[in-house]
Amino acid sequence: MADIELFIGNKNYSSWSFRPWIALKHKGIAFKETLVPFDFENGNPKFRDFSPSMKVPVLKDGDLSVWDSLAILEYAAERYPDAGLWPEGQKERALARAISAEMHSGFSALRGACPMNMRRPVEERAVGEDVKADVARIVQIWEECLDASGGPFLFGDFTIADAMYAPVVSRFDTYTLTDAPVAARYSAALRETAAWQAWEAEALKETWVVAVDEV
Repeated sequence: MADIELFIGNKNYSSWSFRPWIALKHKGIAFKETLVPFDFENGNPKFRDFSPSMKVPVLKDGDLSVWDSLAILEYAAERYPDAGLWPEGQKERALARAISAEMHSGFSALRGACPMNMRRPVEERAVGEDVKADVARIVQIWEECLDASGGPFLFGDFTIADAMYAPVVSRFDTYTLTDAPVAARYSAALRETAAWQAWEAEALKETWVVAVDEV
């Protein structure tokens, strides 16, 4: 029986929920999933029952609540030290944390213009120079990491860094934001995982529509 519970939002839209979910699932860490959709413009009043921030995701472990995707992933890495959620090498761990933090705090132009929407038909979206700059920086990160590690994931094996960038892979593909070969190669590696395929299959079945994310 799972010791931890992960509260998530809509699988079609909730990029922040996707991050800890795909990491836990890919690493074989058992958890109870509780989906509470944000089918209101400003979330869902029911979030108050489990989320101090009124946002998802939230992880519960006994009487402990951890909110924020990256905090959840850091906690999981400590809670399950043998799962390999961070790279083994000190240098690689530092770099993985740096690019994860950059993803966590940055790329606001990309987030705003191209929300995650797995049901959206693949179609190019015209974007501004600020979004193009975000895309170029992400592609640079992927190239540097994959060249150094040899792939298929950013640090060889799947780590928290890959979980943090998984929603970006979805965005790049949905809105055809780059034709860089490294992006296609990295996208294929993530999409071939059983965890990605399980999440996406459920996302495509959802009927909730959040108008602001339909662009």
